Amino acid sequence: MNLLSAENISKSFGEKILFKNISFGINEGEKVGVIGINGTGKSTFLKVLIGIEPPDSGTISTANGLRIEYLSQNPFFEDDATILQQIFSGNNPVIELIKEYEDTLDKLSNDQEDKDLQEKLLKLNQKMDAADAWTMESEAKMILTKLGITSFAAKVGTLSGGQRKRVALAGALIRPSDLLVLDEPTNHIDNETILWLEDYLNKRKGALIMITHDRYFLDRIANRIIELDLGQLYEYKGNYSDFLEAKTLRQEQLKTMEEKRQSLLKKELEWIRSGVKARGTKQKARIDRFEKLKDQKINISSDKMEISVGISRLGKKIIEVEKISKSFEEKYYIKDFSYILLKEDRIGIVGPNGSGKSTLLNIMAGILEPDSGKVEIGETVKIGYYTQENKEMDESLRVIDYIREEAEYITTGDGTKISASQMLERFLFPSHLQWTPISKLSGGEKRRLYLLRILMGAPNVLLLDEPTNDLDLQTLEILEEYLDEFSGPVLTVSHDRYFLDKIAEKIFAFEGEGAIKSYPGNYEDYQSRIKSKKTEEKNNSSVKDEKRDTRIKRNDSKPKFTYREKQEYENIESWIEEVENELKAIEDQINHAQSDYVLLQELAKKQKELETRLEELMERWEYLSELAEKINASN
Repeated sequence: MNLLSAENISKSFGEKILFKNISFGINEGEKVGVIGINGTGKSTFLKVLIGIEPPDSGTISTANGLRIEYLSQNPFFEDDATILQQIFSGNNPVIELIKEYEDTLDKLSNDQEDKDLQEKLLKLNQKMDAADAWTMESEAKMILTKLGITSFAAKVGTLSGGQRKRVALAGALIRPSDLLVLDEPTNHIDNETILWLEDYLNKRKGALIMITHDRYFLDRIANRIIELDLGQLYEYKGNYSDFLEAKTLRQEQLKTMEEKRQSLLKKELEWIRSGVKARGTKQKARIDRFEKLKDQKINISSDKMEISVGISRLGKKIIEVEKISKSFEEKYYIKDFSYILLKEDRIGIVGPNGSGKSTLLNIMAGILEPDSGKVEIGETVKIGYYTQENKEMDESLRVIDYIREEAEYITTGDGTKISASQMLERFLFPSHLQWTPISKLSGGEKRRLYLLRILMGAPNVLLLDEPTNDLDLQTLEILEEYLDEFSGPVLTVSHDRYFLDKIAEKIFAFEGEGAIKSYPGNYEDYQSRIKSKKTEEKNNSSVKDEKRDTRIKRNDSKPKFTYREKQEYENIESWIEEVENELKAIEDQINHAQSDYVLLQELAKKQKELETRLEELMERWEYLSELAEKINASN
């Protein structure tokens, strides 16, 4: 069944044509990936499809009652709403019911003696039961937890930018839809969460259209790729690997067609120059054909940019860190870490969100002081640090002036000098765009420009913090080629597994409580080692369990409680209830302490401890209950 069709749609901004007379349709069950260089209009294309922005021309039709959920790169948030209230926004009847229930619960937490609210909550409970709304609420909490959000009652205004994006993603996933539209869903989530999201989207039954730079993500989810290129839309069946193969073939065909046109044009030009006068009809028709042939130039995409390596001399001593530690709010992010950076190092840095990866880069760059230990940076070291924020970008500057502030020229490895304007051309900023104010660029174009400025400084050490966020696939491919030629060390924080597999030769993994462990190889090698380690631990645990079971069988053929287990079994349900009550009390305190950030930190820490304790008690209760059943069955 066709869900959405677009016929001959066009969209321009000023003189810039994003796409012209393109047609597109999506059917049930299709999972479509949208790719193209930054600034080609990918995000605008999605907005036009779902009606957020009107096309300049053309028509869009949708199936009756089509439900669309959209994750924007810049979602709208109600700062005063709780996380659950933000997620349960929408006009679906079940969503409205859950939202009303959450609102009433929130009001009742502020005035627990309000009889009207108590009565309303009781009626809403009954409606929730009848609509099976608890399942949706439970799934929402599961998705939030998987995305690293556990304090459901926290106000959205207190969250970081990354947390807010993950809340928006959870909302798009949980709200019922026939067509899910995602703009860069993997930004701000770590590698483990991306694996979970892949699995979730593969199991999801509805249609999907998404923009993403994550090539593994595209490879494992998409069954169709569309590419926006020079204002046109090209479609490819299959995943990202299939797209690469098909695009290579298409470009070869276009090249052959253009060569044939040029050959024919050359022959016609020779005929024209031979002095034959257009007296007869045939000669006149041939001249008309020549003019037409001149206008039929085939545009062969030139979205491949080249980066010439410019690098400053690097001495023997680069960056040495010795027993550095760093903590915030009594939590260790880095503890007793030492490393001597080598010239050939290609290091990928991985770990959960908020584990301290950016903190490590800031310390190694000399921006942040460690609490203890020391960092020594060599005299010849020139660091190029690509941060997530690029805060120093003055958007009132013109593109070329922003680059010239860093350098007028860059000297390549063979001594050739390339001007700022030439480098901009290579970075897909044509001459007319170089005089545009930065404020008029797309988000991805700004990131590409920021990357060029870093490289124009001819650094000999590169620190990259999430370089793949908001960069298009073509830019990433060229960055990877640049890093292959770069002769200095590279450290990069990234959740892009494809990028890490291509550039990393060593992995620094943040493994909790400030521990950073080094693994040889790329990301895939690291994952294999982690899986092997987990399998070994599981096997060792199974052997221990078997030995324990054997001892139990030797001692007594019938299962029975030990004295301690009997005491636990008699009391564990009351212990669980106590922890649940404490958790509820903590949630109430969080709701009343939104402006007291110190107290919020303490409450969040206590909440996490209680949640861990509750999980342990539930696991223990399951074990004791199973043992009790076996004891009863043997009697």
